[in-house]
Formats: sequence, structure tokens, C-alpha cells
Amino acid sequence: MKPSRDIERLIEIMAALRTPGTGCPWDLEQNFASIAPYTVEEAYEVADAIARGDLVDLKDELGDLLLQVVFHAQMAREQGSFAFPDVVEAITTKLIRRHPHVFGDAQDLSPAEVKALWGQIKAQEKADKARARAEAGLPEQADAKGVLAGVPTTLPSLTRAWKLQAKASTIGFDWNDARLVLDKIREETAEIEEALAGGDKAAIKEEIGDLLFVVANLARHVDADPEACLTAANAKFERRFAGIEAALENEGRTASDATLAELEALWQQVKRNERAAS
Repeated sequence: MKPSRDIERLIEIMAALRTPGTGCPWDLEQNFASIAPYTVEEAYEVADAIARGDLVDLKDELGDLLLQVVFHAQMAREQGSFAFPDVVEAITTKLIRRHPHVFGDAQDLSPAEVKALWGQIKAQEKADKARARAEAGLPEQADAKGVLAGVPTTLPSLTRAWKLQAKASTIGFDWNDARLVLDKIREETAEIEEALAGGDKAAIKEEIGDLLFVVANLARHVDADPEACLTAANAKFERRFAGIEAALENEGRTASDATLAELEALWQQVKRNERAAS
């Protein structure tokens, strides 16, 4: 079987890998649940390639992510549920339905009007899906009702916190000033201090979770992605720690050879160097 630019060849390869008797033993033993973590991982690798500006890697990572879609579609086809063309039809239908200002009669809308229309369309889609599930005899989704419905539990926790808070804000359950969120952060840090004094590990964990939740809310109020903020902080820490290691290497030492005071002094020096350079 030869490589091809045609999506049909990829579908054929996936079907061959899943063919009992002649396919790949590993692929054959997989199911939706076992493949799901790989799907999430591939999405992160796509994002990583974009963050690094590596378009060569991005091409490969997008292919890996596409494979995940084809893998899930193949397993669904084997069960008689749906196949890859149904996935394509579903997303093209959704895109056309959600963009009547491009493909329909709702022309010349302002950004605010587009956003409002988007919300109306999604609400109608949700109602239609619930009706279709009922007609198919499927149970109602546990999170299908309520203001906070529809936020996937598999999202990164900071992103999910951001989305939950955004949904709550639609009914006015929100602060109207980012500085009020700062007051809440101070309150949460005081509660962590109290929990630390009490030595209750469960309480400490709970208070740390509350603090992270509020920090995600602060990010939302200033229109910042909390995951992106933390990713940038991680990169900054890695860069500065590498600076410490480089300085010690020039002295013929490693980080494990230095005292905490020496490491802190080098850390501050690296910070000063970065600021001077910028």
C-alpha cells in the first residue's frame, strides 16, 4: 500500500490495521477509552509545535491528530454507529449552520450581533441534540441542564475553571472589577496560611485548589488565557534555571554542588541580566 494525499488512503490504512487476523494486534485491542488519552496528547503536541513556530513539526503533528479522528471513526464504523464521511458531514453542516452571516441570509452583522447569533444557534443545537437522544432512547446527559452545562470534564483544570466562571458570569454571578478578584486571592492565601498552621493536609489541598480557581478567574477578567499564562511562566522558569546551570558550568560545578543561597543569588543575577537585555 502506497502513501497518498487522498484521505481515502488514510481511511483504508486504518481499516487494514483494524482487520482481524491480518491487522496490527495493538490497534485491534484498542477502544474509544484507550485511545482518548492519545487524542488529547496529540492535540497538545499540535499546540506545542505552534508555540515553537515549527511548521515542519506542525505538519506531522496535524497528521497524528487526524489519525486520531480516523481511528475513532473506524471503531465507530465497526460498531455500526457512524463512519468518517458522517464526521465530515456533521462538521460541515455545523459550520454552515453557525455562520448564516457568511453562508446564509444574515448579512452585514456586527461582531456583537455575530456573537449573539452564535449563542442562539448553539442553544438550538443543544435542544436538537437532546431531542435526538431522547428519540434514540439514549439517557439524558448528566450535565445537560443548568447554567454550567456543557463544559467538558476532560479540559485542563485551569481552562475548565475559566469556562465555568465565564458561564456563571452570563447570569451576573461575577465580580465587575478585576481588583475585587485580587481581594479574593488575598482571602484565599490567608486561608492557606491558616490551613498550613493547622497541619491539615486535606484542608491545605482544598485551599490551594480554591486559590488556583480564583487566579483563573483573575486571568479571565483581564482577557488572558490562564493555561497560556502558566505555560509562559514555566518557560521563564526553565530559561532562568538554565541560566543558573550555565553560570555554574563555567565554574566547573553543577546545580547540586551549590548551596541554596548561591542558587538564589544566581537566580537574581539571571533576572537582572534578562531585564537589562530587554
